[in-house]
Amino acid sequence: MRIALYQPDIAGNVGTILRLAACVGVPVDIIEPCGFAFSERGLRRSGMDYADGVETMRHADWTDFEAQLPGRLILLSTKAAVPLWEAAFSPGDTLLFGSEGAGVPGLVHDRADLRVRIPMRPNFRSLNVAVSAGIALAEALRQTGGWPE
Repeated sequence: MRIALYQPDIAGNVGTILRLAACVGVPVDIIEPCGFAFSERGLRRSGMDYADGVETMRHADWTDFEAQLPGRLILLSTKAAVPLWEAAFSPGDTLLFGSEGAGVPGLVHDRADLRVRIPMRPNFRSLNVAVSAGIALAEALRQTGGWPE
């Protein structure tokens, strides 16, 4: 299981996701460009002392990421038809989350092997990306027996 972030806009969200990933042992792919100045020092600062405990892979762009994708690509999107509880996850999946401001472009939607949404009450646009990552990753790890002991 992996988490991938498509052109994230907010360093604090990346830091929260890195902390989540470190705690449960899941690698994180960051697809650039980012909406903030990206540096190893800034990454460590946003991830606090957890950033060193997670395998992080930076990709210059979508093409670079896609060329190195190890398994299925699962896109979490408010536009997806499949609710989270109906999605079937596999251990080799990569959970992809779009940028906070723009989501992902159509070519990324089209490339996804599965598009999943986290159900919400009507009239609410979206959850914070770090919250979404936590919810989706929890369900994926539950299904695949991937939680650490």
